[in-house]
Amino acid sequence: MDENDKKILGSDLRGRQSVRATFKLSENAIAVLSIVATHLGIKQKSLFDQLIDDAHSLNLIAREIQSDRFYKIKRIQKTYVLSRKTLCCLDAASKNFDTPRDALVELSIRRLLPIIAEERERHQKRKEITGEMTEFLRMGEKILKKSKKLLGEDDPVYDKFETALTFCRNAYSSIETFVKKGEIIEGY
Repeated sequence: MDENDKKILGSDLRGRQSVRATFKLSENAIAVLSIVATHLGIKQKSLFDQLIDDAHSLNLIAREIQSDRFYKIKRIQKTYVLSRKTLCCLDAASKNFDTPRDALVELSIRRLLPIIAEERERHQKRKEITGEMTEFLRMGEKILKKSKKLLGEDDPVYDKFETALTFCRNAYSSIETFVKKGEIIEGY
């Protein structure tokens, strides 16, 4: 590895270092960030990196900000962990467009709203499928009882069906847990 490669690697690693930054955001923005991170299983730091570490998008957002409207909304001070590179990108956009960092973050987070709407729809479909799976398992239990009665527990058909039904129960349990975790998105 030559000196130039070492400098590039060092610069890249420094850009990924975690830093803390405090923003004043609306309750809505804080909730959106939390919901998307939780529901999609993404760390908030990674979400910030995806939202803010794009200079082009930040520039477009900065051009749209109406500062007077931004300050009319009640804000809460909240500290987040993000990468140094993301914070530098945010600071640069803030200076270039003479725009508050908080406003850039707030409007960047709003870009997540369509994802929440889409996930809410998918969540409803998942609940519907889970309900159908409940019926499927009830029917499977009836068939298992019937096969036990008619064939006995020693029969290979009963054994295979019991194994298949056990697999279905386990899958259902995992799906049900996932759907319950997704309930956070229902109220938003």
